[in-house]
Amino acid sequence: MPTTLFIFIAFLFGLVVGSFLNVVIHRLPRILEREWEFELASHIAEKSGQEPPSALAPYTLSAPRSACPCCGNQITALHNIPLISYVCLSGKCAACKAPISARYPLVEALTGLLAAAIAWKFGFGLQAFASFFLVASLITLTFIDLDAMLLPDDITLPLLWAGLLFNLQGGFTDLQSAVIGAVVGYGLLWTAYWLFKLATGKEGMGYGDFKLLAALGAWFGWQALPPLLVISGVTGSIIGFALMTAKNNLSGKISFGPYLALGGIVTLFFGSALSRLYI
Repeated sequence: MPTTLFIFIAFLFGLVVGSFLNVVIHRLPRILEREWEFELASHIAEKSGQEPPSALAPYTLSAPRSACPCCGNQITALHNIPLISYVCLSGKCAACKAPISARYPLVEALTGLLAAAIAWKFGFGLQAFASFFLVASLITLTFIDLDAMLLPDDITLPLLWAGLLFNLQGGFTDLQSAVIGAVVGYGLLWTAYWLFKLATGKEGMGYGDFKLLAALGAWFGWQALPPLLVISGVTGSIIGFALMTAKNNLSGKISFGPYLALGGIVTLFFGSALSRLYI
C-alpha cells in the first residue's frame, strides 16, 4: 500500500476510533461505578437478610444510544460524523442548541493525528496496528483519569498482557526486557507510594499508576523506563504545579496517569533516541 494512502486511511480510521473512545471515556467509569454500587448493595442485603436489589437497567458501551445530556435528544448517525458534525453544528446540539464540549472533537483529532503519525513512522504492518492499540488505550486512560482520577483495570491489565504478547517475537524489545520492565515499572511506583505514605501518612498516587507503568515497561522494556519517568515526572510537576497555583490550591490532587501516557507516547516515537542519550 502506498505510504501516503496508508497515512490518509490511518487518519480517517483514527477519527472513527476517536469517536468511539469518547464513548468509552464517558461511560466506562459510570459502568464501573454502577457495578460497584450494585455489588455493595447486594452484599449489604445478603448480610442483613434483606431482599437483594433489583437488576440494573442496561448501561453498556452500546446501550442506551448516545443522547444530548441537556434535552435527551438521541444523537443520529448524521450528527455523529467525527469532526465534520461538530463543525456543521457549530459545536451545539441540533435540537436544543446547548453547547457540545470541545473535548469530543479534540479526542477525535488527537486519535486521528497520532494514527497518521504511527502509519508514517512504522508503515503498514503488525507494529503499526499494535502501536495504534497502545496509543488508543493511552488516550482513553488519560481522559478517564482527568475526569475520575481512575485508571481502570479493564484497560491497564489487558494493555500489560498485550505488551508482553507483542514482544514475544521482539516487537519493540526482547521478551526478557519486557518482563523485567513490567516488574520494575510496577515496583518503582509501588515503592515510591509506600515511602511517601510512611513519610507523610498520605497516599501520593493510586495503584492504577503502578499498573500503567508496568504496562509501559512490558511494551518498551526496562531500558525505556528512566527517560519515560523523567518525561512524565518533569511534565507532571510543571503542569501540575501551574494548575494548582492557578486554582490557589497547592494541596490539591492531580492525576499522574496522563503524564505517564505522555511519556509512553513520546517513547513510542522517540524511544530509541532517548535511550541512546542517557546510555
